[in-house]
Amino acid sequence: MEFFSHQTRFPFMATRRVWYTLSAVLIAVSLSSYFTRGLNLAIDFTGGVSAEVNFSRAADVEQVRNALTAAGFHEPEVQNFGSSRDIAIRLPPDAKLAPTEVRARLEGALKQLDPSVQVAQLDVVGPQVGNELKMSALWALLCTLAGIFIYIAMRFHTWRLSFGAILAVLHDPILVLGFFSITQMSFDLAVVAAILAVIGYSLNDTVVVFDRIRERFETNRRSPPATVLDESINQTLSRTIMTKVVTSIVVVALLFLGGPVLKGFSAALLIGIIAGTYSSIYISSAIALDCGLTAEHVFPSVKKAALDHLP
Repeated sequence: MEFFSHQTRFPFMATRRVWYTLSAVLIAVSLSSYFTRGLNLAIDFTGGVSAEVNFSRAADVEQVRNALTAAGFHEPEVQNFGSSRDIAIRLPPDAKLAPTEVRARLEGALKQLDPSVQVAQLDVVGPQVGNELKMSALWALLCTLAGIFIYIAMRFHTWRLSFGAILAVLHDPILVLGFFSITQMSFDLAVVAAILAVIGYSLNDTVVVFDRIRERFETNRRSPPATVLDESINQTLSRTIMTKVVTSIVVVALLFLGGPVLKGFSAALLIGIIAGTYSSIYISSAIALDCGLTAEHVFPSVKKAALDHLP
């Protein structure tokens, strides 16, 4: 099945400078926002209290927030999830209160609104645990990048493709971080999982394009590298668009119908899919071209003189 009715011949490499500029601007904005505004870290990283509360009737979010504030909880985050009777509550850490005291005070405040209210789940995360989770997330990202570089270098026999792949892999998470910094959406472990999924998803597209580049170099050794890369990207373009569209349909459904719990996760996936679509074309492949990629780099065991006898 093909997305296009005929083979496309878009001159991707000829317009790569435009996309370089766009990516540079987006990355600059993302990093500026990250270093000036930071991220709205959830209690997964900062520590605090997370509770899921079930009311016997529809709950008013503003009334719940006011009741918690009156009970001595500072800056409570209150939102619906699932239904109008289900409330998710997040509270900043308080070293003076034990988990049992937090539950007792929380239930006392909420029972003034609804005597039948039930605290279905209560999780208390200490600041030390939050810092450990933050470091674990950072190490997971660094190990992923190192593994990708080694894998690409060994499979395609050249650092030029590895370098392009690494820049593309860095490009997508930076834009996701910039989005969360600008919008100040809650950044939790689910978002970290989405970022790692985006990295793998984007890398898969990059590897598919690189495989086709290697095939085209083998059969079109006399063609200029830019022509080979354009042909390779055009031949994989239908697959790329179809997979991205189908995946985006599911992610958009999660974003609008999955509720607050999945909002950050699905938003990170959607931004990553959009960014990864053009990073696998205009970042990974284009960077390799500007690094001087040729057929001899992809087939190091075959000397140039031998390449001249290939069909």
